[in-house]
Amino acid sequence: MVKWSDFERAAIQDIFSKIDYDVVGRAAFSRCLIVYPWTQRYFGSFGNLYNAAAITSNPKVAAHGKVIMAGLEKALTNMDDIKTTYKDLSVLHSEKLQVDPDNFNVKLFSFYCLTIVVAGQMGAAFTPEVQGAFQKFLAVVVASLRKQYH
Repeated sequence: MVKWSDFERAAIQDIFSKIDYDVVGRAAFSRCLIVYPWTQRYFGSFGNLYNAAAITSNPKVAAHGKVIMAGLEKALTNMDDIKTTYKDLSVLHSEKLQVDPDNFNVKLFSFYCLTIVVAGQMGAAFTPEVQGAFQKFLAVVVASLRKQYH
């Protein structure tokens, strides 16, 4: 079980209260598909993902970005038991979707793409301490989603 300090809990809650899920989800997921193009192989049903313009304007990308943000909100509301919260999602990614754990796009999405987009939205309020709390939260999320692979 992860121990959260009062500061970490408050910082994570504050981040999610300030961001627009539609904007952040779309921007971060688009960034992931553009910067890490091999992640596109898991989204063949999304249609045209041939270039950055097609990705950023794709309604399925926008919708999935929102789904991801809603999934993160589930973790936010269950911070003391994220592993149980994500048990079924972990099984889905490992067994049904067969996402390669070495290129687990959730890690790429959360640690790199989402952090950059959130930092851009929050500006100076995204201090090193806030970023540390956010990345700890994301690390727990990623570990919980990867749990089925162990």
